Amino acid sequence: MTISQTMKLASGLLVTLLSLGAGAAFAHSDGKVTPGYLQDNNKHVVKNNYGLCWRTGSWTPSMAIAECDPDLVKAPPKPAAKKPDTVPAETLVPPDVGPEKPALRVTIQAETLFAFDKAVLREDGKKTLDDEVVTKMKEHPEVEVVLVSGYADRIGSAKYNLKLSERRANAVKSYLESQGIANNRIEAVGRGTADPVVDCKNIKGPANRHNKKLVACLQPNRRVVVEVKIQAPSK
Repeated sequence: MTISQTMKLASGLLVTLLSLGAGAAFAHSDGKVTPGYLQDNNKHVVKNNYGLCWRTGSWTPSMAIAECDPDLVKAPPKPAAKKPDTVPAETLVPPDVGPEKPALRVTIQAETLFAFDKAVLREDGKKTLDDEVVTKMKEHPEVEVVLVSGYADRIGSAKYNLKLSERRANAVKSYLESQGIANNRIEAVGRGTADPVVDCKNIKGPANRHNKKLVACLQPNRRVVVEVKIQAPSK
């Protein structure tokens, strides 16, 4: 008799003995064959006195069933928690993270501050900065940093326009400092032709300073914007 035949005979005798009640217990059965485990004639998986299922010699971990080897059976994934349809407004913005309203934001047309294609402040431009920026920064110490952004129109090269916008922003910064605003409260940046207000694509003719219609149309793009970058929270 071969070893395989001997094992099959032993398994059959064990099932017979256990099915007669020799201290055996039985796992739940749905009437189907459970590969890898000993079963009685009623297709119950046979357990020993300690509640452990009897495995056959052909058992492998891939045959594990939850009732006999729960640690080897992969648990089904938990369903994802359903997100609420709405979020209470008060949870979106924590309290005291910043001011309710910026204390300063002003857009000044370049022609008010400078001559065309220049970066030297006019006297009228200085007065406008005094009224619109200097006074407000002195009235609002909670404004810790303002950003001065210079913008140019699209007449000329992009490189030239970027440099011009930088020079104008720095001219405004220098003037604010001369009026008593601390250097560390002001940042200046040139943005060239970025974020145009108008495009004026309907204006015919060359894109140069001699095209008066184009120069006039693009006027809103030539500007300086002074706005709050950092402002302390309201108390």
